[in-house]
Amino acid sequence: SQLHRSPGVFFEHDKGKTHSSGKLLFSARVIPYRGSWLDFEFDPKDMLYFRVDRRRKMPVTILLKAIGLNPESILANFFVNDNFRLMDSGAQMEFVSERLRGEVARFDITDKSGKVVVAKDKRVTARHTRELEQSGTTHISVPEDFLVGRVIARNIVDADSGEILAKANDELTEALLKKLRTAGVQDIQVIYTNELDQGAYISQTLRIDETVDEFAARVAIYRMMRPGEPPTEDAVQALFQRLFYNPDTYDLSRVGRMKFNAKVGRDESTGPMVLTNEDILAVVKILVDLRNGNGEVDDIDHLGNRRVRCVGELAENQYRTGLARIEKAVKERLGQAEQEPLMPHDLINSKPISAALKEFFGASQLSQFM
Repeated sequence: SQLHRSPGVFFEHDKGKTHSSGKLLFSARVIPYRGSWLDFEFDPKDMLYFRVDRRRKMPVTILLKAIGLNPESILANFFVNDNFRLMDSGAQMEFVSERLRGEVARFDITDKSGKVVVAKDKRVTARHTRELEQSGTTHISVPEDFLVGRVIARNIVDADSGEILAKANDELTEALLKKLRTAGVQDIQVIYTNELDQGAYISQTLRIDETVDEFAARVAIYRMMRPGEPPTEDAVQALFQRLFYNPDTYDLSRVGRMKFNAKVGRDESTGPMVLTNEDILAVVKILVDLRNGNGEVDDIDHLGNRRVRCVGELAENQYRTGLARIEKAVKERLGQAEQEPLMPHDLINSKPISAALKEFFGASQLSQFM
């Protein structure tokens, strides 16, 4: 029809209708002018999934790996880190006032002179953090069990042997801490999460993702798009490029690119008509931000999110379908060609184009007005 959803990216939630608890499940949809739709959605367990053209859903980290990210860089894109230094007993945590404020102290928090500023089980207030800052405190002593259960932000490698002692997104356990101490590891970076506005959604999703690298992730996407077909390397790479990166099969259009850039907060209104890796990452970041309670969803029924196709554009689309039919016919003819010499006029038959245009002007919804 003439009035259709404008190309671009749209963020919404289900208004609490899907799950019995009334929990809001956020989702995003990238709509091109021509090509595959890309959906992202949270499930009731706060795992984040994606789907292409409403096919089977897969963990979003598979798509992030397929565009060239590894677990370390995925975590670095979505989380800030807490830095710890292991001591003979317990550890020292880098003091960041914004992250402590509002938390309930699980142990006595002392300044660098050893004076107790916040007693155990008391809530940390702005006055407490100000007092710690004024005393020149840069690190806080924490007990060992404060580290247990935290998620490692980047691979920890043995400096001598080069062996990976712990991988990014592994959980710290007492046994792992003991192993790290034995190996002489001092500094550990873990991701910072809380229950309020910094959920561990991407970290949890990464845990259910079984792919190991970029190629394995692309194979998983190939199997979802072409079930039953053998995933040869060339076929896998060709399909992935064709999905979002090939201008012949994917077109955001100028309007779609302008709206996309405005939604993800970019100043320029122009850019490539295909998706880029940065585009995909930006959409996932905004969706995670929405789940964390920041930002607002779009109103799909708002006419600002709709677009009118003019007559010339509708005719152009019909012309394109006619050209596609001719291309298919020419390829078939070339495949069957024997030794006899073929001239261009033997190969090309213009009837599909004239038929498509006649059908448009004779039988389309608009022809009643013409």
